[in-house]
Amino acid sequence: MRFDILTIFPEFFGALPDQGILGHGVVSRALRTGLSSAHIHDLRGFTHDRHRTVDDRPFGGGEGMVLKPQPILECLESLAIVPRTTRGVSREAVILLSAQGKRFTQSTARRLATLDRVVLICGRYEGVDERVVQLLCDEELSIGDYVLSGGELAAAVVLDATVRLLPGVLGHADSSRYESFGEGDVQVPGQEKNGRSSRSGGAAATNELQGPPRSTNASHGLLDYPHYTRPAEFLGVSIPEALGSGDHQAIRLWRRQAALAKTLANRPDLLPAADLSDDDRKFLATLGYGRSD
Repeated sequence: MRFDILTIFPEFFGALPDQGILGHGVVSRALRTGLSSAHIHDLRGFTHDRHRTVDDRPFGGGEGMVLKPQPILECLESLAIVPRTTRGVSREAVILLSAQGKRFTQSTARRLATLDRVVLICGRYEGVDERVVQLLCDEELSIGDYVLSGGELAAAVVLDATVRLLPGVLGHADSSRYESFGEGDVQVPGQEKNGRSSRSGGAAATNELQGPPRSTNASHGLLDYPHYTRPAEFLGVSIPEALGSGDHQAIRLWRRQAALAKTLANRPDLLPAADLSDDDRKFLATLGYGRSD
């Protein structure tokens, strides 16, 4: 998978392959092993004046400066990327990072990870000429409800979140599946869905619940459950009793309920769309979820 990043601050990503965000962690591993590649393009190299001007004043007046469309177009043309209106069906995506974009989520990262090429345009100043969005981009993305001074940090987030989903990048194939915003795991005993108990699923359901739970149990629309490691007691606080019990069913139940509690505390907005069983809802009710007061 190839990434192309268009920016006026290429040094943000490091002057050498082992510097900057591209030289660390799973991104570095993906680049070294050839599972992905990242190419940084300086938009100032596509200007035609001695000041290498990439911005200009906004029509209609107002504060700030706006990135001009011409350098972006010429940079894309140098990458053999044609305007969106003539692109046709493609396994490429041209994306503008801006505060006005749709929110970038884990599902977006999973979708981008299926492509062959992603081009990220880093916005700057007051914004980017809207014709870049209309004519050149497939979509506009924002990493959150706040304003950054530029799209470089956002591009780094999109790149990292997407690259780690590519097959072979992480140490274990399931590492990116069973985590916050991840896929669904088998049901825990007693966690009935639509009134049907997992105990009544016959041998197949029984086999699913044998053995230790996965080290990172699925969230299925929830935040991940809390994690603990050695020592079992730290600063007078012990690990939850279920985790040290050796009872796999008790561990699964604790993890599910802990994930529900964590989501309610930190991201209650996720719960209406989460895949919840009747028992999940009963447990959440004990924590006050759903009360009008």
